[in-house]
Amino acid sequence: MRNLILGGARSGKSRLAEQLASASGLPVTYIATSQPLDGEMNERVLLHRQRRPDDWGLIEEPLALAAVLRAEAAEGRCLLVDCLTLWLTNLLMLEDDQRLAEERDALLACLEQLPGTLILVSNETGLGVVPMGELTRRYVDLAGWLHQAVAERCQRVVLTVAGLPLILKGPAL
Repeated sequence: MRNLILGGARSGKSRLAEQLASASGLPVTYIATSQPLDGEMNERVLLHRQRRPDDWGLIEEPLALAAVLRAEAAEGRCLLVDCLTLWLTNLLMLEDDQRLAEERDALLACLEQLPGTLILVSNETGLGVVPMGELTRRYVDLAGWLHQAVAERCQRVVLTVAGLPLILKGPAL
């Protein structure tokens, strides 16, 4: 089953994804897309690490997400990707529109063919006002389009608000 879990900052989306992965009863590989480049991000990464079970695998990949998914996905396994918007930011910051498009297209192309369980986490950034800066507007637009395309390819889509899951598509949790 392919799952997309959306929510704002500190909405409980990562915690929900981790609970779903644990409840799957499958071996779990956590795919981290963040690049902890400052002290605050290092603290966030540490909190995530402390929450995860010791027997989960870990792959840190900020750019080539589709390649990792294709290599790691298998029947009887659960892959948890946290998160798509950090991955998108990493690509956007390369200032290489061709690479961004290639990686996005590769992700969308592989999603429906991946075996096993997949849980994708992403920040819902498009619920507020239109940002002032050009780069921020581009990011919000790209994230919104990515979420629409990923949601179309997932069997379950969940929006988390205040730690509460709201099923937008698919079976109940």
